[in-house]
Amino acid sequence: MTVVDELGHRLLEVALLEGDFTLRSGKRSRWYLDKYRFETEPELLRELGTRLAVATAEAERDAVRLACPVLGAVVLTASASMASGLPFIIVRDEAKGYGTGNRIEGTFSPGDLVCLVEDVVTSGGALGETVEAVRSAGLVVRHAVCVVDREEGGADALARVGVRLASLYRAAELLATREEGVTPHR
Repeated sequence: MTVVDELGHRLLEVALLEGDFTLRSGKRSRWYLDKYRFETEPELLRELGTRLAVATAEAERDAVRLACPVLGAVVLTASASMASGLPFIIVRDEAKGYGTGNRIEGTFSPGDLVCLVEDVVTSGGALGETVEAVRSAGLVVRHAVCVVDREEGGADALARVGVRLASLYRAAELLATREEGVTPHR
């Protein structure tokens, strides 16, 4: 088990909630890491952007841009983009019905190698859809990085589509830290 650093402790203090939650995957959980609580805090966002920039460089050093699904990962990816100097694209759930009608926002060229960025990964569903969309647009994706891997099948689901997941934190590490005295919000 890895020791959780100061940033991990701050994530828990700001964003860990306990109760009865339904996750995007449809699963029920007694805990929830509210990404909006940590993505809207400038100091946390700045540090997460820096850490994600380093993680993307380690995972996919030849990437020419970052990519993320809407909505929560956009702020993190923008922060990582500023820290890394890599431009990024945003992948919508579906093509918009107005303006340009794009599903992928931002500039790119077919064949570009991208690294995906996500906030919290549970089943890998949102990232799996993002992988499909970027590949359909002719982009190459082999790696994804996230802030927290809930360790509930997301890494395996992504591996089945040829994408390796790296995380800043794993749920087991964070939850073990919770037992050491971090008080979750209710």
